Amino acid sequence: MKIVSACLAGLNTRYNGKSKPNKKVIAMVMKREAVAVCPEQLGGLPTPRPPSEIRGGDGAKVLDKKARVCNCNGKSVTWEFIRGAHETLKIAKECGAKEAIFASKSPSCGCGKIYDGSFSGRLQDGDGVTTALLKRSGISVMTEEQL
Repeated sequence: MKIVSACLAGLNTRYNGKSKPNKKVIAMVMKREAVAVCPEQLGGLPTPRPPSEIRGGDGAKVLDKKARVCNCNGKSVTWEFIRGAHETLKIAKECGAKEAIFASKSPSCGCGKIYDGSFSGRLQDGDGVTTALLKRSGISVMTEEQL
């Protein structure tokens, strides 16, 4: 069993209210090989919502309280991102998932590269908040680009 970003499974859960469908991910969900999750919704954020990025580091630093997640209006949504990460981890444990396939560059789901917090489209090395928590818990994470 795997967990996957809901937006990759074709659900309209992205910040802009759209999806980012991936045929391989959709097939996994349809075959009941994967469970779709949206950490940002699980954290209590609405859809659509203002885009968010991590300022001052990556998801690991957010978990360590050394960085924050802010939306494009300057509002901190750090708490919601952390809550969503923990809710996602609960779901992963409940379904026995050992792997996750998440949307690239996301402040929640990004793996290896995320936006740098400037809302300029620049990338930095690092993981999103949920990815960082899952990795700390022994769950391997990849992006749809690595499928």
